[in-house]
Amino acid sequence: MATLNPSKVTLMEGKHVDLSCTTSGVPSPELIWNMALVSNYEIETSGQISVLRLSNLSSLDHNSKISCTAENIVGEKESALMLDILFPPKITKLTDAIPDHHWCIPFSMSGNPKPELLWYQDDKLVMEGKFIVTMIHDVTEREFHGCLQLDSPTHLNNGRYKLVATNKYGTDTKEVEAHFMSKPWEDTDKEPIYYEGPPLEPPEDRVAVYVVVGIAAVAFTGFLLMLVILKFGGNSKFGIKGPSSVISNDDDSASPLHHVSNGSNTPSSSEMGPDAVIIGMTKIPVIENPQYFRNTLLKTNTFVQHIKRHNIVLKRELGEGAFGKVFLAECYNLSPDQEKILVAVKTLKEASENARKDFHREAELLTNLQHEHIVTFYGVCVESDPLIMVFEYMKHGDLNKFLRAHGPDAVLMSEGQNTRPVELTQSQMLHIAQQIASGMVYLASQHFVHRDLATRNCLVGENLLVKIGDFGMSRDVYSTDYYRAFLEHSGRSKAGLMHIYKTEQERDRQAGLETERKVGGHTMLPIRWMPPESIMYRKFTTESDVWSLGVVLWEIFTYGKQPWYQLSNNEVIECITQGRVLQRPRTCLKEVYDLMLGCWQREPHMRLNIKEIHCLLLNLAKASPVYLDILG
Repeated sequence: MATLNPSKVTLMEGKHVDLSCTTSGVPSPELIWNMALVSNYEIETSGQISVLRLSNLSSLDHNSKISCTAENIVGEKESALMLDILFPPKITKLTDAIPDHHWCIPFSMSGNPKPELLWYQDDKLVMEGKFIVTMIHDVTEREFHGCLQLDSPTHLNNGRYKLVATNKYGTDTKEVEAHFMSKPWEDTDKEPIYYEGPPLEPPEDRVAVYVVVGIAAVAFTGFLLMLVILKFGGNSKFGIKGPSSVISNDDDSASPLHHVSNGSNTPSSSEMGPDAVIIGMTKIPVIENPQYFRNTLLKTNTFVQHIKRHNIVLKRELGEGAFGKVFLAECYNLSPDQEKILVAVKTLKEASENARKDFHREAELLTNLQHEHIVTFYGVCVESDPLIMVFEYMKHGDLNKFLRAHGPDAVLMSEGQNTRPVELTQSQMLHIAQQIASGMVYLASQHFVHRDLATRNCLVGENLLVKIGDFGMSRDVYSTDYYRAFLEHSGRSKAGLMHIYKTEQERDRQAGLETERKVGGHTMLPIRWMPPESIMYRKFTTESDVWSLGVVLWEIFTYGKQPWYQLSNNEVIECITQGRVLQRPRTCLKEVYDLMLGCWQREPHMRLNIKEIHCLLLNLAKASPVYLDILG
């Protein structure tokens, strides 16, 4: 046998230690030392005792194994220990930030005991939390490898980052420059002003007050005159008609809520009159709809609220889409009950005249949408570029991510978290579904068609509150949910003007072009949520929203899976146009799947009414009470 003494060694770097190994056995065994050390050592053997003298211990030998073995013809025995060498921290690597699932500033460091880490941005201590956290990804015998992880950093996170590693034996530091994104206002002449505290109210200007009062009086007089014209103008000999309402561009689903007139399709450019409005690459006709004008004009809250830019303080970027960037921000003086509230700020990246017109039209439309299950629109800021829309901020983000994080595959989405989220119950899924249906009933009552209803465009707040909304960022985050298609006119059929979609590669092959080139306009279509008439004829109505609502129910009861996830986009188009439907989810009640099938009838007029859907879901939800402790 072999006995190693001492059995444990804990010493400071640079110290000395003697290890003795005593053997016994018949016949007398041979003694063998096994080690691979950087430190200096000597071996002295006398009979059955051997001494290993280690000098000037190196930190590189920390956690190294030393063993002595006694071996004879009968067998062998081993006695071993691990060197525990104490030494100050050493940062061996700190490199530039890299984009991964999150942004990461990689580092490697050593030290025993394990060093405490602090980060400084431009000499200011970084307060770690949900969006900035130090992660250790790998631990070897002597080193720790990790990164400072930043979730959606903005230009406010740019700067010089210093890592400070400290233990009881010393400190080491290293610095690196990190650049995550340019300032959103970088291309404009004016810089945004950021305030540490609440902004100060501007001084009163007596002349300005008089001017505002005068303008208000003139506007009020004009308003009264307009009412008189609307009331009596229909019988006037001049034949005055009500003002017109503009239908938004079919290719612009960054503004997903669109007013419709009798479910009509967008005509081709050859059918348009001189009143057509150019939006982007497509002409859209101005469609006269006096009923819509009367309904909206008489609302006292139709006028869009204007918010001062100095009242908006950006916190971090939430995402980016076709419309522009979206930020989490604090907004002051918005609510009489609170000094500041968290909001979602949507910026307009394109400053063209057409884009500005679209911006103002969307703001006017959104101002009229007020419902408990529609995301609240607070107003706009148009003092300078970029133009800004301010929306309600929903704490738990989009519904698709929420479903995935509270489903059977949540461990794959946990991103290193130790605690597994609670899985959604059927009653909670029904509660979510009936809220979305309630919001869609309201939109239908306002003659609005969403055209991009999906869980990615619904948001989750406190106590499982769900609201319909779209901040224009889902196109970027969920790019695989959309199908890039090119539009060609195939001539008239009995059904009207048919639109045929071709993939980018097919179109370029026919034109003899490289696939990287873009000739003509293209659109991004959520075809996995679209009914046959929308795919083939670009027809969007309340009935097409009912089809999409059925797909949303399927998403909810599959915990956020992508519809037709096993198929390519072209295969999905083929399946839907041939009449195939999604299979019943494993966790779905038969009554709910029957409801889905009622949404997926091929003929639009055969589909369930949106009010019927809401009523059925509400009754199912009431029969299964919801416990709202899922969010903790």
